[in-house]
Amino acid sequence: MSRSRTGRMARLITAAVMAATLTVPGGLASADPIDEYTEFVPVPHPDTRDCPHKTHPPDAVDTSEVVTPGSTTPTPLPVPTPAVGGERLAGCDIVADPAAGPLPERLTSAGWLLADLNTGDVIAAKDPHGRYRPASTVKVLLALTALDELDLDAEVTGTDDDYAMEGDSCGIGPGGTYTVRDLLSGLLLVSGNDCANALARELGGRDEALAKMNAHAVALGAQDTRAASPSGLDAAGMSTSPYDEALIFRDAMANETFRHMITLTTYDFPGFPPLTDVPGDKPHPGYTMTTSNALLRDGFPGMIGGKTGYTDDALKTFVGAVQRDGRTLIIVQMYGVNQSENLYTDQAVRMLDYGFACPAGTSVGTLIDPPTSHEDGHGDRGELTASFVDEPSHWGRWALLGIAVVVVAALLWALVTRRNRADGDGSE
Repeated sequence: MSRSRTGRMARLITAAVMAATLTVPGGLASADPIDEYTEFVPVPHPDTRDCPHKTHPPDAVDTSEVVTPGSTTPTPLPVPTPAVGGERLAGCDIVADPAAGPLPERLTSAGWLLADLNTGDVIAAKDPHGRYRPASTVKVLLALTALDELDLDAEVTGTDDDYAMEGDSCGIGPGGTYTVRDLLSGLLLVSGNDCANALARELGGRDEALAKMNAHAVALGAQDTRAASPSGLDAAGMSTSPYDEALIFRDAMANETFRHMITLTTYDFPGFPPLTDVPGDKPHPGYTMTTSNALLRDGFPGMIGGKTGYTDDALKTFVGAVQRDGRTLIIVQMYGVNQSENLYTDQAVRMLDYGFACPAGTSVGTLIDPPTSHEDGHGDRGELTASFVDEPSHWGRWALLGIAVVVVAALLWALVTRRNRADGDGSE
């Protein structure tokens, strides 16, 4: 588990005890703690047929997205027409191939998606371009941005601001020394908001980091996405979609370092010196953190890795990849909840079983290739995604086809001309 200050940990332990012993109407167990308290929330209404989230996420339940006086609330992102990824993904209800069999039941997510990582085929989805909050799954985008720009072995000194970050914590302390690799590992394993804060500082500060994250999303064609906080804590203007989550995660899986980090179940995180404002404080030793991804931690067959998330406004979110029988699927869950005897991880398992049961090639849409090129700066992308990272774009494929047609036509013309000449002079 992640380490943080004693008071914060005590509150999280209290929340965990409440979650284990209490339920609310609808069978919902107490919500996952994200700040320093636990709150009960109703089961979200998963009916999205009327496109309630077409332009913006569900209404906030607190004041986390109220802008400061004098600031302007960001306007919703434009809705692309036609829909990115194919016409069938323009709808807001479930889109699936009836021939693939019955869909999994009792899914609490308002939006979800299953896709083949290698081919980009979207196997099935619900409200694929609906706008939702990512919660900590936005840390995938932050990790990609940091991997593009930062040296993994560069050292970073922890600050008071890192130590004071709300929510889940890696355990950064003022004066502690951490490598970028440490920070990224903590970011992805235990969803440390303190690690997110430190990485954003290394990227030029919060505003500059957000600008770079959003530029990366634009480069991928993720038009439903706007990061408004590096950590995924709720902030005005935050937006993404199940489709964009899959698009971003697919790009992340093409990065060898990212792919390695999300497979880790544990990581040794450094400690930090005594706190100067705490009389008699002693050095804080390093510790072994354990992933917050329950499917990975509990050894779910084929689980490569993924990123969990939760806030009061986003509810539960998850994006991950699972490999089975030579296929690798991406799963996205957004705006859902745990229920008694219907945990979010159980829902993910049913979704994955359905996805792998669908024949290869089942497709209701496509995860597009990036419309603009970008470099990840980390060398070999590995065998896992070799079938798609070197493919040309759609326009590139048409160009190659055109060139092939011209070459074949030229060869045929030369052959005919040669034969005509041969017929004219009597030679073989």
